[in-house]
Amino acid sequence: MQNYKGVAVFAEQVNGKISGVVYELLGKGKELAAVLETDVTAILLGSNIGSLAEKLAAYGADCVVVIDDPALGDYMTEPYARALTEAVNTYMPEVLLYGATAIGRDLAPRVSARVQTGLTADCTGLEIQPETNNLLMTRPAFGGNIMATIVCSEHRPQMATVRPGVMQKLAPEPGRVCVVEALAVDGLSAAQNVEILEVVDKIAARMDILDAKVLVSGGRGMGGPENFAMLEELAGVLGGTISASRASVDAGWQPKDRQVGQTGKTVRPNLYIACGISGAIQHLAGMEESEIIVAINKDASAPIFEVADFGLVGDALKIVPLLTRQIRERTAGQ
Repeated sequence: MQNYKGVAVFAEQVNGKISGVVYELLGKGKELAAVLETDVTAILLGSNIGSLAEKLAAYGADCVVVIDDPALGDYMTEPYARALTEAVNTYMPEVLLYGATAIGRDLAPRVSARVQTGLTADCTGLEIQPETNNLLMTRPAFGGNIMATIVCSEHRPQMATVRPGVMQKLAPEPGRVCVVEALAVDGLSAAQNVEILEVVDKIAARMDILDAKVLVSGGRGMGGPENFAMLEELAGVLGGTISASRASVDAGWQPKDRQVGQTGKTVRPNLYIACGISGAIQHLAGMEESEIIVAINKDASAPIFEVADFGLVGDALKIVPLLTRQIRERTAGQ
């Protein structure tokens, strides 16, 4: 394992746009690299994507390895797995991070099997153990009821997928220069074992909660799915969208992609309004770094008030419509 060195990030891109989680991983990668006294390398795969290297440099990459090939134009498992495996075998990073996206979750286990190392999925925490340089990879286990820390002490690279929204990206430095290296991988066209007939872009009906600056979140205290309409109305006047606790998602009141918490998404909006959410530790872990937190709950001793900047003790079903009306009246007068 002595020849493995450096922190690498799989720089996922789709249609020439770098996924937001990549910038978060570069930020965390810089932190890990500082402890290891090494550099951060972004591994960029695709077709005609060389111009993206400067964006990766701006967010902290010290080196960008570019594998540019027509066979990598649209994501396909086999060509991408072959290309990334070649990059790992060539550059031998000590740590390799992926976003826990649809692509990252498909690609990471294939590469880990080919290079014969372990993989920890869906991590929410990463740190270096100083005595060993082992990567301590923390993730929820048993339905989010405990946090497990996993170590891959016998094999390299140490690989993890990381949830979007968990890590902090660095402030970009426009014009920052890094080393850019091209890597050619033979046989990628031959590895295309499926044919893509059509790519249909999904048009989201609602804003992704990871992108929202304002989130109005509902829990068990909302009483039922029909009452989320008032949360939609409040979110609308604030220019945001709605989210939900695990309890309301498990009850079928909201879809899984709206869930905030350890087993959902980690969010950092400017304003988070928790309505009828008691504040279990699993939920708090997904939203406690929001800039401003407003809690509305009938139980004055609910844990949500411990992290809230402003608290309203009362029935959310009565308070939310009043709050919406007040905001609408004030904004109408501006």
